[in-house]
Amino acid sequence: MTIPTLLASQFLSAFADNAILFAIIAMVLGQLPDWYVPALQSVFLVAYVVLAPWVGPFADKLSKPKVLIIANLIKGLGVVLLLLKVEPLLAYTIVGVGAAIYSPAKYGILPEIADHQQLVKVNSWIEGSTIAAIILGTVAGAKIADFSISWALITIITLYGLSAATAVMLPKLNPRGNEQESVLKVFVTDIRQFFNTPRARFAVLGASLFWATAATLRVIIVAWTPLVLDLTSASDIAELTLFLAIGIIVGSAVVPHLIPIDQLRRVRVAGYCMAIFIGFLAASEDLWSARGVMFAIGLSGGIFIVPINAALQDIGHNTIGSGGAVAIQNFFANAAMLLAVGTYTAVSAMGANPVTTLSVLAGIVFVMTLLVSLNLPMEAIQKKDP
Repeated sequence: MTIPTLLASQFLSAFADNAILFAIIAMVLGQLPDWYVPALQSVFLVAYVVLAPWVGPFADKLSKPKVLIIANLIKGLGVVLLLLKVEPLLAYTIVGVGAAIYSPAKYGILPEIADHQQLVKVNSWIEGSTIAAIILGTVAGAKIADFSISWALITIITLYGLSAATAVMLPKLNPRGNEQESVLKVFVTDIRQFFNTPRARFAVLGASLFWATAATLRVIIVAWTPLVLDLTSASDIAELTLFLAIGIIVGSAVVPHLIPIDQLRRVRVAGYCMAIFIGFLAASEDLWSARGVMFAIGLSGGIFIVPINAALQDIGHNTIGSGGAVAIQNFFANAAMLLAVGTYTAVSAMGANPVTTLSVLAGIVFVMTLLVSLNLPMEAIQKKDP
């Protein structure tokens, strides 16, 4: 029952993570400047980047179920602050701190409860349930907040509490980290060690590419949909992104049958497909073709990211600790997201056309997939990293 219990705990936490964003948007929409919502997303991501050197060792220093409990309580505290009318940027920063602590334990626990060959399958379950939580949490959070923001926040606090309570039922796992003199020094050393191994370098860079692409695509769609499809309501735009999420769920489900963890090089094909389908989206002119292409982008993305996550956890578990490995991944992925979204914001402010921007994004993803794939030589496929 260990894996189902973990899935339940993570589903509840991910559901609340996405419900809270839309609850806050409902709080500030129409009352604060346009820059405020992007600022909310930024303070959430900044916590991942700034705390990256510390959250990995923290996740490995303690039993990971205990870390999951602590992280949920911190996220719940952020929501309590919102309920008490504290500045949303500050409160959401606290939620981001909890999420940054949660992530290394969420993924780092997997190689401790699943063997080497099961990792891709377990990762597919985690990714699928997380995307389902994103879909349901987004819809539920928005609808409850439309009825009552206070009730939405109370519901979210309850979900974080239930997630923490579920994590209590996980088996007690031994800590895997050691006492360290300088966290920053160790973090830099861990990064160097990771980038000295081809599979780990590919995993970190590949994950960064995926998340930067996903974050940028989500922002571009908001401008592209009204221009090309003449859809202007938030619910219509959310419905279109739903097909992207469904595609990721399907991709996460089928990838264990397509790419074993020892055949990581195969994921580059999914990366190329993701780029090509983004190009197709730029050429789409009607709703149903856009929905189909969004599904295909998500399908390719799910196939791309799940084996990468599994490989990174497996390497970390056998080297610096899986929590530390996920923290490194989070650092680079979130830094890439901030850079990508910031770049898009700048070119958008200069009047860039969303269709042109999508085409450019497709080209960048294709080229970056090629460059990242060069970090995984053929001879690195069958042998395990030291």
